[in-house]
Amino acid sequence: MAKPDYSKLNKDNIVAFIGDIFDRRGAEEYLGEPVTISEHMFQTAQLAEDSGASEELIVAALLHDIGHFTNEFPDNAADLGIDSHHDRAGAAVLAPFFPKLVTDCVRHHVSAKRYLCAADPEYFANLSDASVLSLKLQGGPMTEEQARRFAENADIEAIVQVRKWDDLGKVPGKKTPTFTHYAPMLQRVIDRAATAN
Repeated sequence: MAKPDYSKLNKDNIVAFIGDIFDRRGAEEYLGEPVTISEHMFQTAQLAEDSGASEELIVAALLHDIGHFTNEFPDNAADLGIDSHHDRAGAAVLAPFFPKLVTDCVRHHVSAKRYLCAADPEYFANLSDASVLSLKLQGGPMTEEQARRFAENADIEAIVQVRKWDDLGKVPGKKTPTFTHYAPMLQRVIDRAATAN
């Protein structure tokens, strides 16, 4: 399949582009969890929305794992700072269009798991088997010094909250809104970010 012309992505067509990714790739397995990747992302967003979170935080919850699809993005991804780590890769592809709060939550949602494992002994006990396995691959719990530095992030509360929703968004068969429900919200967040810059 030929790749789209990425040079034409802008604030007016990026939502449709992301929606197309969900349509084509969302039914893929989610790393050994009992849900597909789109089911997981929709559940995470629904948890955020049900809690009364801001639109920016709901969007961060929805898109936190978009980095699993970075092969949808340019061949020069390495030049753009995108590597095989889905957290950093996702943040890199969203950064031109979304506000810092969104990209910080995406960029640090893996580190937040490592942080919470160090800061809260009960947190680790509630991780799924697949999440425990990925934790090992991601470097394990943070050291005390790493956790102290991570906690200094200005968006730490939002980052940790998205991580907690991430951990809960793995319920087989749960009914959620689809991408169509979230698309207007994504566009509003993008438009506000463009106005603020």
